[in-house]
Amino acid sequence: MNEKSNKKLTPYAQELRRQMTKEEAYLWYDFLKNLSVVVKRQKVIGKYIVDFYIAKEKLVIESDGSQHYEAEHREADRERDADLAEMGITVLRYTNLDISRNFPGVCQDILSRL
Repeated sequence: MNEKSNKKLTPYAQELRRQMTKEEAYLWYDFLKNLSVVVKRQKVIGKYIVDFYIAKEKLVIESDGSQHYEAEHREADRERDADLAEMGITVLRYTNLDISRNFPGVCQDILSRL
């Protein structure tokens, strides 16, 4: 799999950009948007749409809701992370609870990876 985008997913990614979750919006407007690197929202990479992508660092940032705790979602996340890792992309995952309750810690962790 390569890092190129799947054009069929683009309309869905655009819709996701317009309908960010509360936690995605918080992370975007209060932190990621102001970084000195370019951060893309709802970026199509291969067969996936990632929440945030920093191409310069080959870094994906995911905001995970409660559905990611379910067994089938955990397995899908592992497969997705492995596919992205094969492309040389690192995935950082933060729960929505982390973003809501420990926003400074999440931001600091992201900064430490850049």
